[in-house]
Amino acid sequence: MAPKKPPCLPSLLLPLLTLLLPQADTRSFIVDRENDRFLLDGAPFRFVSGSLHYFRVPRVLWADRLLKMRMSGLNAVQFYVPWNYHEPEPGVYNFNGSRDLTAFLNEASIADLLVILRPGPYICAEWEMGGLPAWLLQKPEIQLRTSDPDFLAAVDSWFKVLLPKLYPWLYHNGGNIISIQVENEYGSYKACDFTYMRHLAGLFRALLGDRILLFTTDGPEGLKCGSLQGLYSTVDFGPADNMTEIFALLRKYEPHGPLVNSEYYTGWLDYWGQNHSTRSISAVTKGLEAMLKLGASVNMYMFHGGTNFGYWNGADEKGRFLPITTSYDYDAPISEAGDPTPKLFALRNVISKFQEIPLGPLPPPSPKMMLGPLTLHLDGYLLSFLDILCPHGPIRSILPMTFEAVKQDHGFMLYRTYLTHTVSEPTQLWVPNNGVHDRAYVMVDGVFQGVLERNMKHQLFLIGKMGAKLDILLENMGRLSFGSNSSDFKGLLEPPVLGQTALTQWLMFPLKVDKLVKWWFPLPLLRSSHLQAPSGPTFYSTTFSILGEGGDTFLFLPGWTKGQVWINGFNLGRYWTRQGPQQTLYVPRPLLFSRGALNKITLLELENVPPEPQIQFLDRPILNSTLHKTYIYSLSADTQSPSEPMELS
Repeated sequence: MAPKKPPCLPSLLLPLLTLLLPQADTRSFIVDRENDRFLLDGAPFRFVSGSLHYFRVPRVLWADRLLKMRMSGLNAVQFYVPWNYHEPEPGVYNFNGSRDLTAFLNEASIADLLVILRPGPYICAEWEMGGLPAWLLQKPEIQLRTSDPDFLAAVDSWFKVLLPKLYPWLYHNGGNIISIQVENEYGSYKACDFTYMRHLAGLFRALLGDRILLFTTDGPEGLKCGSLQGLYSTVDFGPADNMTEIFALLRKYEPHGPLVNSEYYTGWLDYWGQNHSTRSISAVTKGLEAMLKLGASVNMYMFHGGTNFGYWNGADEKGRFLPITTSYDYDAPISEAGDPTPKLFALRNVISKFQEIPLGPLPPPSPKMMLGPLTLHLDGYLLSFLDILCPHGPIRSILPMTFEAVKQDHGFMLYRTYLTHTVSEPTQLWVPNNGVHDRAYVMVDGVFQGVLERNMKHQLFLIGKMGAKLDILLENMGRLSFGSNSSDFKGLLEPPVLGQTALTQWLMFPLKVDKLVKWWFPLPLLRSSHLQAPSGPTFYSTTFSILGEGGDTFLFLPGWTKGQVWINGFNLGRYWTRQGPQQTLYVPRPLLFSRGALNKITLLELENVPPEPQIQFLDRPILNSTLHKTYIYSLSADTQSPSEPMELS
């Protein structure tokens, strides 16, 4: 029996289908090599893009930041996907809350921004371990970013989860992703493993198809090992570099097609202990205008930097270990707090010479708030809470074990042993082979003795009786994200030596500090009765209320030394007042409860508490002992939007 014919469509629908069906097929983003340009849906196109990292901005603020980027004249947003942010344990995936990647893609679409995606697997980004998950190091011999079978198996497993989520968002499928980067500045890595790069390219093609534009990004010196046939080569450089020479070098690897600077630096990152980095407005605008006159496509890195909340900052190795600050302000056109700066308006003026700027004013800066000073109260010594911090008890080992060996990715671990003989004269305690990764807080029978620090401070002198308890609290300050980029194990990598004796028989306590702060500290029974001025790792807290709606603010900790801060259970990040340059921590308004509700702030001070244990909330940041002013400052109260608790995922 012949199948039934479908009923005829009404004649009025046929013209409509004729118009609609070809549009789905004609969406395209391709390289026009003959004319050295991109084509978007067949028309000449040039992107002027900016970098923003969804993982450095609370979800409730994504739309605000993206709108400001679009209103600045950008037509695309570029961002990374950090593997370790989404796969905290092998086979365990998190795309919820502030990790909802498709929600961010949707917000970019609402803001009318195309997307240039950089999924890694390695991303650098000054992010913990360059985005690679720390659990990879549970196999100590693994060779990262190579064709090592163990590394490739983990990468394949991750991308088989991630890339299918991206497929519907590809431009030719109706989404906003116009191009995807393979790896990241691979030419700067020592391995130069083309087998690895070819494997990644094949994997991307197998999971995403042939129509999406795949590209690589490298500094000028990295093009040799970072470029791969079949992937479009782009370059990155800043205002101080020689544009003509670098683009000429790029032409040796990509003779035809549009010139692309995938990372044009609007500012730079900050390291603890060094000055806050800035780039002059005139230099940044002059360089952008020169590239746009050439017809190049440009992405500005960063357009909005954001914040390394929690333990997520990365680190460099440039002669010594250099951890990145909590602030990722980057001297970007949009400040850490999301405010337009003079640099933004200057760049907007340049962009307007080459393409249309959306009509209407930029949204004004957010309301800011001052509060305090507030006096904090002693909750107790960290050592007093070991049963709660490590509920399953310690791990026993003859030799100390690394964070990775006991599956402690971030934060802190306590190492404990007992002196086997009396040390009556001050005796050197040290760890061979620079084996403190990264910072050790040493206590004898609960009394703070001082600090050992990677590359910086290698010895202390101790006394103690036989049987005295030696506690060493190790802080992971962030794994290497660039530099040598070797496997950056954390903890005590070698047994400490006291005098001539290597110390053995260790108890190791992996500490769940965030759980203690979020779930236990709200209970008043934990309040300590200690009255003496403490030193060493100690918890302090207080509560405070905000009348009215409040606003964004900046936590200032004058006189405090170094530690970690939580507000309403949210890990705000590290402070290191004594080291600088960063003196304040950005506190987004949605994190705070307003209208008289109680807020709680908790500090883990690792070294020394000021005589007056006070903090303040300021209405502007101090990133280099210099106040960072925004272009427009105040906003009338009647235009403020209602506050809501921030997503804490």
